[in-house]
Amino acid sequence: MRIISVKPIFFLLLFAAVACTENSVPKPRGYFRISFPEKQYRLFDTIYPFTFEYPVYGAIVKEENRQGEGDWISVSFPTFKAKIHLSYKDISGNLNQLTEDARNLAYKHTYKADAIDEQVFTNPQKKVYGILYDIKGNSASSVQFYVTDSSRHYLRGALYFLCQPNKDSLAPAIDFFKADVVHLIETLRWK
Repeated sequence: MRIISVKPIFFLLLFAAVACTENSVPKPRGYFRISFPEKQYRLFDTIYPFTFEYPVYGAIVKEENRQGEGDWISVSFPTFKAKIHLSYKDISGNLNQLTEDARNLAYKHTYKADAIDEQVFTNPQKKVYGILYDIKGNSASSVQFYVTDSSRHYLRGALYFLCQPNKDSLAPAIDFFKADVVHLIETLRWK
């Protein structure tokens, strides 16, 4: 009669039990995939003292005049719950005040922002000068800008999403619509 040693069987069973267990690793939270349309633009040229190109997947909406604050319109993207709010004002010797107001409105998001980058735009041939504020982080508005001809015209804009700010989930949409804002600035012409 043959005696089988218990030790090798015990180690074999222990090894099998340890080898078959899976370490569970928590998966990162995922976000819905967003399919963006192809970039195409059309001209906005109406009674306003400026023209620009805006995306074909957007619609121009006249906004309610807010306390005599000039003319307000928006480029609305209902599918993405986003809007580029635009307000126009005539410069009446108050260019410094208007540009300071735009800077203050952008930097008002400092407490939620991780960083605020400024991009300067100059087009002397078309007399279009301005600054785009790229606000990183969980701020209510991620992109703000103003453009002016320095003597008569002033246009301020801000990109907003109708949702709780979350820089991780909104990052692809912010990048997509920031390109549209830059295109709007680069194609802006004063009448």
